[in-house]
Amino acid sequence: MTASTTSSGRRLVRRPGRAGAQWRAFLFVVPAVILFAVFLIYPMISTVVMSFFKWDGFQGSVPVWVGIQNYVRIFTQDPVFWRAFMNTVIWLVLSLIVPTTLGLLLALGLNHKLLGRNLLRSAFYIPAVLASIAVATMWVWLYNPQSGLVNGVLRAIGLGALAGDYLGDQSIALVAIFVAFVWQTTGFNMILFLAGLQGVPEELVEAAKLDGAGRFQTFRAVTFPALRPTTLIVFVLTMISSLKVFDLIVGMTGGGPAQSTQVLALWSYQQSFSNHVFGLGNAIATVLFVVSLALVVPYMIWSLREENGR
Repeated sequence: MTASTTSSGRRLVRRPGRAGAQWRAFLFVVPAVILFAVFLIYPMISTVVMSFFKWDGFQGSVPVWVGIQNYVRIFTQDPVFWRAFMNTVIWLVLSLIVPTTLGLLLALGLNHKLLGRNLLRSAFYIPAVLASIAVATMWVWLYNPQSGLVNGVLRAIGLGALAGDYLGDQSIALVAIFVAFVWQTTGFNMILFLAGLQGVPEELVEAAKLDGAGRFQTFRAVTFPALRPTTLIVFVLTMISSLKVFDLIVGMTGGGPAQSTQVLALWSYQQSFSNHVFGLGNAIATVLFVVSLALVVPYMIWSLREENGR
């Protein structure tokens, strides 16, 4: 901002132009843009590029261009890839249904005044702040066939026939890990829905009650439409976290038994750093990235259009 004086002695104040203000605002964004490019954009581009090479990752070895051979190999010659792909899809579908629904129900219940409400909110949210590897260690102990709490409780209440090695059984190992995932993530969804419930107009709820609407009718006509922005956020975050699930499975089964709990993120890592075929690992990571974009972006566009069209 500059100032000048006219011949009549009046003081004029010149404000900076719009272009100058935008330029200064851009300078504040530059550091974040640089960090974003270095730690996100560059690794993403490098992953896609490396997926067209054959490389063992050892110092001194030279990557060899193989074109789309890595993609052909994972789609036609790698049975573990399709097992990991199906497990990832199953995990995604279950994640969008189970922890999301439970989080919403908890939020609706704990949004009312009741004794110990804040304590209950904290108790349900605590698992969300724990490191995934710590959660994995905890649930491995709970599922221990000999000394685990789960089997101990089942035997104590007369249901010993249901006790077993849950993480060692190919048919239920993925479900057993998913239970730990639900325990960890439901509280975070609950907090998001609780925040959204604070924005529901109370006058609309009272008007619906005065018109004779029951609880379900009020929720369907008033509460749920007001939660659309929150639901969008919960669904997008859930999809992203489901597609890149890694820590829990590494800590609980490592993808076993017999690859029954393998997922795309873990298989990409193991191909790269355990089997030393970085081209295949990066090809799997690229497929996972494309799947993520194909799911998340259309859903966000559709949701935003629905929101703007109301």
